[in-house]
Amino acid sequence: MENGQNGKGTIRPSDSYDVGHVQEVIRQVHGELRGLMQQRADVVKRIGTVKQTITGLANLFGEGVLNEELMELVDRKNGGRHPGFTKACRMILMEAGRPMSARDICECFQQKMPSLLARHKDPMVSVTTVLNRLVDYGEAQAVFSGNGRRAWLWAAESSSSARSESAVGNGTGRLRC
Repeated sequence: MENGQNGKGTIRPSDSYDVGHVQEVIRQVHGELRGLMQQRADVVKRIGTVKQTITGLANLFGEGVLNEELMELVDRKNGGRHPGFTKACRMILMEAGRPMSARDICECFQQKMPSLLARHKDPMVSVTTVLNRLVDYGEAQAVFSGNGRRAWLWAAESSSSARSESAVGNGTGRLRC
């Protein structure tokens, strides 16, 4: 092990190189990585905003205003079959424009795509898992209502008032999907 490696095959500090220099390089790339991660989060939110705008326009004026590529980009083209479970969760959350609980999303599935929901042994767990993954991807954010219940909101650029909204549901007692 005269080559500067320990018994595990990794290089160990030695007098043959400047550890301070390595630490400086690590500090710089760490800062760059943090900056890139923030840029990625900003881009994902911007994508969410644009998708939400396109979806809203299609809802108002009909899907005929979208060309085939746009339909695909906003997850509205499904080739005559129901979309996948994750894609459907995305669509429901994006179109809601408000925080939704896992129960809200299950109710939307029940109204719009009951067969897709029926394939899952425990739909609440499946929906919660997908929503948490969307948070990991930067596509959604978890929020909490006044009663401490967790809900999810599509990650789009928004005003601080919309971002701080945490009430689950639309206040009418009816679910809006």
